Amino acid sequence: MTAIAFVDLETTGATAASDRITEIGIVEVDADGSVREWQQLVNPGRRIAPFVERLTGISNAMVASAPPFADVADEVRRRLQGRLFVAHNASFDYGFLKSEFRQLGIDFRAPVLCTVKLSRALYPEFKRHSLDALIERHGLHASGRHRALADARLIHQFWQKIHDDRSADEIASALAELNPYSSLPPHIDAEIVDALPDTPGVYLLYGSRNDQDDLPLYVGKAKNIRGRILALFSGKQRSPRERALVQQTRRIDWIQTAGEIGTRLRETALVKQLRPTQNGPLRDDEEVCTWTFINAGDGWLRPQLSLVRNLGVGTGKACYGLFSNARQAKEFLRNLVETNQLCDILSGLEHAPAGQACPGHAAGRCKGACVGKETLASHSARLVGALVALKLPSWPFPGPAVIHEGDEIHVIDGWRYLGTVRSTGEIDALLAAGRPPFDHSTYTILNKHLRLMKPLRQGQP
Repeated sequence: MTAIAFVDLETTGATAASDRITEIGIVEVDADGSVREWQQLVNPGRRIAPFVERLTGISNAMVASAPPFADVADEVRRRLQGRLFVAHNASFDYGFLKSEFRQLGIDFRAPVLCTVKLSRALYPEFKRHSLDALIERHGLHASGRHRALADARLIHQFWQKIHDDRSADEIASALAELNPYSSLPPHIDAEIVDALPDTPGVYLLYGSRNDQDDLPLYVGKAKNIRGRILALFSGKQRSPRERALVQQTRRIDWIQTAGEIGTRLRETALVKQLRPTQNGPLRDDEEVCTWTFINAGDGWLRPQLSLVRNLGVGTGKACYGLFSNARQAKEFLRNLVETNQLCDILSGLEHAPAGQACPGHAAGRCKGACVGKETLASHSARLVGALVALKLPSWPFPGPAVIHEGDEIHVIDGWRYLGTVRSTGEIDALLAAGRPPFDHSTYTILNKHLRLMKPLRQGQP
């Protein structure tokens, strides 16, 4: 039998980030079946709202002389150490404890089991699985409802009840479904579950193939790294590709980020850097090109195809569209010319002596700029007007820029992502390393968040 801690907390409110714990109740059950109980009032350091006082029966006067959480933190950790953390709506109680420990600089982690989810798994025929519903349905003995130890005892009673109602195999199956440790394949260290952060970030899966160890298999992004990894290894992979990825994975790594922007920027950079085998083919940015214009005189703006890596998008010259290669760009321009009755020759699609009609004029789809029926300036204006929707925004700063996201600073220069730091003192090192090549995906991410960019002056945001 696994050592278990049945836990319930009373709090000043429902939000772990702003509310605090007022009472802790723990029922400890050892592997040999012996049981111990512990209850402790906690001074939350703030007023308890009247409606919470009425619900729990815990008043401001009761907690006034109680110790703050910092004074009982070691005792709580000792009682939970090495035990399965069982609570009703466990994300609430576990989240509050993690928040309290985090404020003390402690990264508290434990394997967690939610009895709401366990009840749903074992009694799917019922719709309600609140603690009050379990009391009524299973005849649990409730005394002092909404006090921490009383509710922890109810959770313990429910645990005992399921062992009377359901077979050992049914319970084991439900626990295996809900227990994240059981979802990991044997070649992955199960202790990683305790280390996985429940924050945004990038995760990296490594494997081995053809005698090559630590081979990058996949780089992915997640709003919650822990949730994404456990879901991936849950045994419910949705595709053969995901199942194969799980079987090949031998090591898991991750990078925590402050939010979506940093997550996407790092994911894109790591895919380019590591070239993981399961991320699919990379876009070849060596061939990415854009349309620019050359002033050929007499009002004629002649289109010119430029490789983005040579040009530097947004660094002064007007650019129209991003195309994977020259063939795609020319095909787009040809369709644009035909649709807008433009000239094949003046648009650069055909070459012919001055004054000669283009093929489009002969076919009746050119207004005749090639033979003087339309001025060069008018033709150029119509061509630029047809392309204007594709005009790329110019880099709006005289030098590098930054985006602040949480406690992170993303450093950008000319649409190139230089890196992320957490203090201004680290920026100079990124600038000294130089700009990486243009990356289409990075440009798309940064363009979406242009309004958040601020200019960098003398190495300071």
